[in-house]
Amino acid sequence: MKNRIVLAASALALALSCSTSYADTIKIGVNQPLTGAVAASGNYVTNGARIAADQINAAGGVLGQQIELVIEDNKSNPTEAAAVAEKLIVRDEVPAMMGAWGSTHTLAVMPKLMEYEVPMVVETSSSGKITTSGNPWVFRIAPTSKMLAASFAPFVQKFGMKKAAFLAVNNDWGLSNTNAYSDMLTEQGVPTELRETMDATAVDVSSQLAKIKASDADTLLVTTEIEQLTLIFKQAQALKLPQRIIATTTSSTPDQAIDHAGSAADGAFFTVLFAPWFPEMAPNPDIARGFAEEWEKRDYVFAGRIEGQRGYDAILTIAAAIQKAGKAEPDAIRKALWEVEVKGVNSNVKFFKEGPEGQESGQNNANIFVVQVKDGKVVKPEF
Repeated sequence: MKNRIVLAASALALALSCSTSYADTIKIGVNQPLTGAVAASGNYVTNGARIAADQINAAGGVLGQQIELVIEDNKSNPTEAAAVAEKLIVRDEVPAMMGAWGSTHTLAVMPKLMEYEVPMVVETSSSGKITTSGNPWVFRIAPTSKMLAASFAPFVQKFGMKKAAFLAVNNDWGLSNTNAYSDMLTEQGVPTELRETMDATAVDVSSQLAKIKASDADTLLVTTEIEQLTLIFKQAQALKLPQRIIATTTSSTPDQAIDHAGSAADGAFFTVLFAPWFPEMAPNPDIARGFAEEWEKRDYVFAGRIEGQRGYDAILTIAAAIQKAGKAEPDAIRKALWEVEVKGVNSNVKFFKEGPEGQESGQNNANIFVVQVKDGKVVKPEF
């Protein structure tokens, strides 16, 4: 009987110890596509988040506590993304989260943020709807499609563009990107000759490419993920497409294109939010270089660094807001997000207001860089 009492007491002590240890962490939700069609990208973002969390914890954590990433898989599905958000808030009681990669995923999550009043830092999604629909719990570090297009404007003259064609995935992201770039090019005196779309699962876009080849456009701007982009490069090469190709996705990496499309990717240009091959191009070169080195040290997929920085900058931003708030409570973090300034890999994160008065979302000014694939290597364009 005495032994049973001792064992019971030991079990209780262990349980209390574990409970105390768990309570000593500050949770941050991570809502990403870890499986499904865009799993590679979601895992890259998540790995970047892990690096940030580990560095923050190694430096003493936040408010004297370690941060704990509660990572959930939205399975590359908008419905799942909304369910994951609710699970993170209700079950795990996270006071803030990062998510949810694609624009359709993030738009699906946003009503949950309003319902439960929990802030989310949006690391990837670019649809303009996200920060203009009146959701004060949304803070986006990624640029909108319109901002991406505006950042690209100085390159139009350098490319000597005269007429443009577009090929985009038929969803919020693809259509938003096409509209933004087309409007920008019109302002630059470059008319749009043709707009073509494709389903996200399409593997044959030869008919769209044939129309583009027959057009008067000198430049083809493409918005889709790397898997489909690789097919486009190969099919464009087979058709001997004369137009220069610019991938306007910021998430499709040239390294992946080289690996999967080979010579078909040669000559293509890519817009990116981080150029790890040239860290000196970043606004904070030391931070960019340190992130790239840590990524390599962990033996993460080399090509994933471009997207990994999104997760890295997002977690740095949330942690800074918690520190500023002085407590890990959703509304306090939301208010603090308006006040933080964070030196990140892509930019110096600082939010400005966007959307209906009184219900504004936070939007950051991000940077954009252009690189080219030449002879199987990533290079700076020769402008």
